[in-house]
Amino acid sequence: MAIDAATTVAVTGGNGTLGSAVLAHLAEAGYRTVNLSRGSRREETADAYRRVDLLDAGQVYAALAESDADAVVHLGSVPTPTEDPGHVVFESNVVSAYHVLEAAGALGLESATLASSMSALGAGFEEKPVEVDALPVDESHRLSPSNPYGLGKQTVEVVADGFARRESAPGKIASLRFPWVTSDADCRETFVEADRSLDGLRESTHHHTAHNTLFAYVHVDDAVRLVRRCVEADFAGHERFWLSAPDTSVEAESERVVAEEYPAATLRRELEGYEALVDTAKAEELLGWEAKKSWRDLR
Repeated sequence: MAIDAATTVAVTGGNGTLGSAVLAHLAEAGYRTVNLSRGSRREETADAYRRVDLLDAGQVYAALAESDADAVVHLGSVPTPTEDPGHVVFESNVVSAYHVLEAAGALGLESATLASSMSALGAGFEEKPVEVDALPVDESHRLSPSNPYGLGKQTVEVVADGFARRESAPGKIASLRFPWVTSDADCRETFVEADRSLDGLRESTHHHTAHNTLFAYVHVDDAVRLVRRCVEADFAGHERFWLSAPDTSVEAESERVVAEEYPAATLRRELEGYEALVDTAKAEELLGWEAKKSWRDLR
């Protein structure tokens, strides 16, 4: 997609931490941006703001139409399954994405980028240990979520598959499987200033979550660059992408982490140093993206 004064990207959930960062990054790159959010405006970057209930199909259609958008980035949903009833979390993820894709197709938008999650793998908020067949995990790995958040994200990807088969749909749809998106402050507090050894983590309350998310994270600066690459990409149909920092969040070499934390998993290739357990090769090949920021750079 060429960047010019007529190129407009609508971002749902632009009031959120990631959404506001995406708006700022796109604006700096020369795009006109519109924040589509439910509450009062909480950022000052977007060129326009539209208040919208993403669970209302008519409001979504009207907001995108009034935005005169060429592309949409859909980040607006309930972010965790811990503070709302399960059916509310699932509905927020799935129905909002359906409405966004349907409106985007009807209005002839060129692209839609959707926030999926590592939780679609069966990771994240699951009470049981994550089921990992092979590492590093790539887009071909099976999905086995059970909680409403993970199920919702898996369903969103299936919905996107269906829309990609329609005549009236965005020409390209990307689902981004986000791990924890961090800032410099997050990295300092959670990684740099804490005991990130395997033994230290095992004695902490954070071990289950870290284990279940494959010790993955991504810096917000890298995340927003990938969102922009999706907006500008020229692939067709629906594609899923893993994203991750280049390394793990643990102070142990990755082959040791695999051997001790995921002994049943097949090692797909030799891992070097602290290399991430999430394979981002597809994003590198199709989108020209790779993560640059590591928490280790802040020590």
